[in-house]
Amino acid sequence: MSPSSLSSDLPAKQAGAPRPDLRHDWTEAEARSLHDLPFPELLFRAQEVHRQSFNPAEIETATLLSIKTGGCPEDCGYCSQSAKWKTGVKASKLMQIERVLAEARRAKAGGATRFCMGAAWRSPKDRDLDAVCAMIEDVKAMGLETCVTLGMLTPPQVERLAGAGLDYYNHNIDTSRDFYPEIITTRTMDDRLETLAHVRAGGIKVCCGGIVGMGESVDDRISMLVTLATLERHPESVPLNMWQKIEGTPVMRKAEPTGAIAFARLVALARILMPQSVVRLSAGRSAMSDEAQALCFLAGANSIFTGDVLLTTGNPDRDEDAKLLNELGMRAMTLPSRLRDHDLTSLSHCGRRRAIPTDGFASKTP
Repeated sequence: MSPSSLSSDLPAKQAGAPRPDLRHDWTEAEARSLHDLPFPELLFRAQEVHRQSFNPAEIETATLLSIKTGGCPEDCGYCSQSAKWKTGVKASKLMQIERVLAEARRAKAGGATRFCMGAAWRSPKDRDLDAVCAMIEDVKAMGLETCVTLGMLTPPQVERLAGAGLDYYNHNIDTSRDFYPEIITTRTMDDRLETLAHVRAGGIKVCCGGIVGMGESVDDRISMLVTLATLERHPESVPLNMWQKIEGTPVMRKAEPTGAIAFARLVALARILMPQSVVRLSAGRSAMSDEAQALCFLAGANSIFTGDVLLTTGNPDRDEDAKLLNELGMRAMTLPSRLRDHDLTSLSHCGRRRAIPTDGFASKTP
């Protein structure tokens, strides 16, 4: 029997409301004790937890597109898009909707089930949301889940995005509260948490994670995960990024590469602390070997970004990802049933309700 036929017998991803036994009172001491377990024991516990909510042979695939690049006024010390650093990234205007939709169609044809759009803003201007809402609606009409990351939001802005049918909003906390001032001074950790609270109150799912390899300590990495695991509701998606070298950024002076085992420990800890969250291997995969990625999947990671570029940094191409999943006997998740089976109506252009055509929709699921 082939690996793929074995994986088809495994349970599908369990959807629905958060389990009542999920913990939100983790302490850093508890998290540290888990993190420091002998590696085989840590992975065993993470895999046990993982199988309670997910099919261990399935990987969610998402595509990330920069719809507005560079020129950001923030001073995030790791970011190539800050206007404060000389990184060679040129500021661009907001991408035209037609170009965005062409990229979304390409992503879906390549097997992606979620299309994420990122704009390098401190916070969006209200006039910018008209175009972004239209992008969300039209991408969603293709049968893709939608996610955007636009910076800090106000409650009225969240309401507009929710009205457009946005599924996820990404706003990473990046690191621990203690290490945060070492990499960003133009906004605080509390600013980020406030936006997350607005997003959650507006009924949009939360995508929130962080970055490792910026010179932080292991305690900082653990603290970051505990911050997420002690939110009133865990983020539905937790992207974990390995910082990639970007010349001209302040982090270059303090960055320390993260080893494969250290990163897998972090993945396993995220899985144990947040059992129902999708844990995504985000930036940095281009520097990871196939074996390192496989180790992270074993530790509970179950999502990747596909496509050869993530905003402004490199990423493995789709053929490489397909080859790896095939070698591991794993497969990409299909479009969630909640997208195929609901009534497929949405608010058009931030206010006017329209029906989305469903002809052939289920049959086109990759």
